[in-house]
Amino acid sequence: MTPDLNIYTSNRLEILARELARIVLQPLPSPIAPEIIVVQSRGMQRWISMELARHNGICANCLFLFPNALLQLLFKRLLPDLPDQSLFDPDALTFRIMKILPGCLHRPGFESLQHYLDDDADNLKLFQISEKIAYLFDQYLIFRPEMIFGWEKGRKSHWQAQLWRLLVNATEPAHRARLRQDLFDKIKNKTQSMENFPPRVSIFGISYLPWFHLEVFVAISRLTQANLFMMNPCKEHWADIVSNTQIKKIHQKYQDISNRDAELHLDKGNTLLASMGALGRDFFEMISGLDGRIYEKYEDPGGRDVLAGIQSDILYLRDRGIPDDGDILNSSELENSARTRLNHRQLPPDTDSSIQVHSCHSPMREIEVLHDNLLAMFEQDPQLKPQDIIVMTPDIESYGPYIQAVFDAQIDAALRIPFSIADMGVRKASHGIDGFFSILDLANSRFSVPGILALLEVPGIKEKYNLSATDIEIAERWIQATNIRWGIDAQHRSKLGLPPFAENTWRAGIERLLLGYALPGSNQRMFSGILPYDHIEGSEAKSIGKFLEFIDRLFNVVNALQQKSTLKDWHTMLVDILEQFFASNEELVREMEVLRRRLDDLSKIQDVSGFNTAIEIEVVRSYLDNLLKQEDFGTGFITTGVTFCAMLPMRSIPFKVICLVGMNSDAFPRESKTLGFDLMAQKPKIGDRSRRYDDKYLFLEALISARDKLYLSYVGQSIQDNSPAPPSVLVSELLDYISAAFGFSSEQLITRHRLQAFSPAYFSKESDLFSYSAENFAAVQSRHDLQDSKPLISAALPEPSLEWKHLDIDTLCTFISNPTKFFLEKRLGIYLTKTDAVSEEKENFSLSGLDKYILGQDLVNSRVSGTTLEDCLAVQRAGGRLPHGNVGELVYNEMSVDAEIFVRKIKDHTKSEPLEALKVDLEIAEFHLTGRISGIHADALIRVSYTSEKPKYLLNTWIYHLVLCALDEDKYPGSSLLLCKDSVNEFERVSNSTDIIEYLLSLYWQGMSAPLPFFPESSFEYAKRVLIKKQAESVALRAAQQKWLGNDFARGESEDPYYNLCFRGVDPLNEAFQNIAVSIAAPLLNHCTL
Repeated sequence: MTPDLNIYTSNRLEILARELARIVLQPLPSPIAPEIIVVQSRGMQRWISMELARHNGICANCLFLFPNALLQLLFKRLLPDLPDQSLFDPDALTFRIMKILPGCLHRPGFESLQHYLDDDADNLKLFQISEKIAYLFDQYLIFRPEMIFGWEKGRKSHWQAQLWRLLVNATEPAHRARLRQDLFDKIKNKTQSMENFPPRVSIFGISYLPWFHLEVFVAISRLTQANLFMMNPCKEHWADIVSNTQIKKIHQKYQDISNRDAELHLDKGNTLLASMGALGRDFFEMISGLDGRIYEKYEDPGGRDVLAGIQSDILYLRDRGIPDDGDILNSSELENSARTRLNHRQLPPDTDSSIQVHSCHSPMREIEVLHDNLLAMFEQDPQLKPQDIIVMTPDIESYGPYIQAVFDAQIDAALRIPFSIADMGVRKASHGIDGFFSILDLANSRFSVPGILALLEVPGIKEKYNLSATDIEIAERWIQATNIRWGIDAQHRSKLGLPPFAENTWRAGIERLLLGYALPGSNQRMFSGILPYDHIEGSEAKSIGKFLEFIDRLFNVVNALQQKSTLKDWHTMLVDILEQFFASNEELVREMEVLRRRLDDLSKIQDVSGFNTAIEIEVVRSYLDNLLKQEDFGTGFITTGVTFCAMLPMRSIPFKVICLVGMNSDAFPRESKTLGFDLMAQKPKIGDRSRRYDDKYLFLEALISARDKLYLSYVGQSIQDNSPAPPSVLVSELLDYISAAFGFSSEQLITRHRLQAFSPAYFSKESDLFSYSAENFAAVQSRHDLQDSKPLISAALPEPSLEWKHLDIDTLCTFISNPTKFFLEKRLGIYLTKTDAVSEEKENFSLSGLDKYILGQDLVNSRVSGTTLEDCLAVQRAGGRLPHGNVGELVYNEMSVDAEIFVRKIKDHTKSEPLEALKVDLEIAEFHLTGRISGIHADALIRVSYTSEKPKYLLNTWIYHLVLCALDEDKYPGSSLLLCKDSVNEFERVSNSTDIIEYLLSLYWQGMSAPLPFFPESSFEYAKRVLIKKQAESVALRAAQQKWLGNDFARGESEDPYYNLCFRGVDPLNEAFQNIAVSIAAPLLNHCTL
């Protein structure tokens, strides 16, 4: 095979792929030699593999390499004994610098580094600065090799040169720049060791190569066939064109020249190409000086729409917005010029959808709008398939959750669009690896309840400890009950620099739990400073045991992670963590293999770098995180669905539809961030990389790679006040070009969307907006149907099973307190109220109204039983209910004063000791009522509510009083007392108590089939007005309505979500309401002294 350099250029990647397929068909000298193809991304590798298979019927024995991997392969052919990992690889270099740098800080020139590292307690800063220096040195080797060689010869004395000499003096300087020079020498001399070079190497689809790599590629063309396939957006010579920005700068510099553009030979060629093509322009200028065969394979886009027109303009280096005399026009002149200079028929803007721009209020809305527009494209073009579409965004990790939320949420199969997401960070893509890092994060975490429970959602962890969903629910319940919030124990909190309070820690909660299990029935009694929690059922002990094993392992891991270790010791320890916390799981196999491989690198890097210093977990964690960011899972790109991916360089793969979302002014193009001590940034050269130039060229490649449509979207309206925000400057330039060249205004091209997806505008014939969402259409319709809304239950349900006729007293009390809620929860399983969040991680700094009520009730009960205030304080502290420190004591003291007043009221009515609790077992009608009545004294049943009087407390006491009367035990009294903070209510003996209980049970049974129109506050207001105040029914009803609706100072019962759901659209204060209110309240009011 003849050594040669062949350069293929085209504006279409498909044409280049066809040429590569033709070349690959030519056999290599050895049948086992692989076809070496150099690409810049896995996405390009996958696409070219599919293209080769499409053209040649098969793609086999192809070795795809990245540019650096090609160099490594060539260097290995030069030096077979060259190790796989060099001392000058960035990772090894990082730890070598960490080893050397601390000893250099006293030297002249290192003062800035010494100042930076002054407060580096955990060596993390040392690692981070070493990593940045290693990265810079690696870039110097590629972009400034002559500077590196000068340093090695003793030139320059600044700190970077000194540090580099220390690195190379410690070993043979076999770095890339040196190896490249050796390679050139051997190629020039054609030594025998060069005979085993690969016979053919092809570089495909790379938009830019540093001269470092390009020179190697040119050099090996003396020994092998070297093929370079480049996509060139323009077939004309465009190395000398300049952008508007460059022209302005030149004009300012040469203001004394009258006809500056003519005399300075300033030519824009094509505005978009000049502005966005700087990266390609510099690269093609380097290519133009190479001695090789050039094959030009250009093709006119051929379409008649705006997209094809722009691609054609770029291809032929023309600009429709610039008149023949070359003068730059203002915007109005550009539009007029464009209308007169169009040389082919142009579709009107409302039918030309080849380029679309959508302005939305948020990333979520961008994805919702995208989904609808993709559905429209499929409807308009039956030949379009999901795999013909790519969606790119500058920040795929931020947009990933929105993509999944929208595209996975489609219930209707006709609206489902298959998709895949590529380029997600490893912690986003792998729940297992993310869970592993979450365990490492515990070393310096607060050990909060949400963080620990979140670990059990990681695949493999709960399986390792055989924890079921029920086990976790039980654990969550006791965590909440024992008031665990954060911190392992007081010592752990102290290590975090916080007050060493033991309350609300894991150890405190676990000690309460274990003591309560060992000493059941001891709740509210302290043992050795611990308050037992004895509400553990025997069946729950096994669940608690498994969870405590998991927690104990975490405690041990945190202790180990807080120690310093060498890289090899960390390797052993972290592998052990994998074994301890992750079960063998098919879902995790691949992820764990990747993680184990990266953990193995810890030992390898210690051997290579010689870094044997013990370091903190923060350094190891940061290093592992960086390693895994380089890991390519190779999933999600070019599948059978729409591909979502990041906007990365070299993504010039052609698709029928290319969508760019997140094109915000502050997001794209991304700014180039350089270090203050970056010597390349201080003296830039042509060919240096620039993130901003990369992004501009990426946008240009997307523009010329879209075959049918280019879809752009950005957050262009504020979600707070709808104020406009500009798109990316690149989008603005494209809009300006279209306006100048084709006469379309920006407003014609930009579709501005509504804040909500359920806006009526999307379903109106008068609007250009549209949506395929049936749910949103239903939401719009529901707005018009609000006045006609009907209650949830329009007809009674069948009677429940007979087992519901077996109930205890508390169940009946719960029902009568809110019959509608009872019906929805118990019969239909509908729960509308929020339950207490288990995920609370902050201790109490103050007490809420509910907390104060619970604490006050406990205080009252404890004081009534004879517990001293000091012992009560200890109990409340041990229970984790009070704020920590003096604040908690102040809160307690304030509440204890109020509680003592209430306790005296109780003692005034409870002169005797309480009698033995009364067991309830009654058969009434067809119901079986059971329970237990405690708090009975010689004179009366005493019920206490440490709050203001409310109807539901009266009703609950009334039910217990009726049951007490129905039992008619000789030694038990026939009266009851309800003691509230603001009242004392006495209930007299009821002779027909069984009949009243039977009536209440009949209401209970009725309320199990349909919502019962009984609302304690409103119903009692009506009943008292009618029965006590003897007011007219109409007056009483108005008073009840005020209770129902509420006012500016008090919420009405109608705001209860259960009532609202069942009685919406109707007036619940009807005749049935009135009858039930009177029937329930009449006997109560007749036997109660209010």
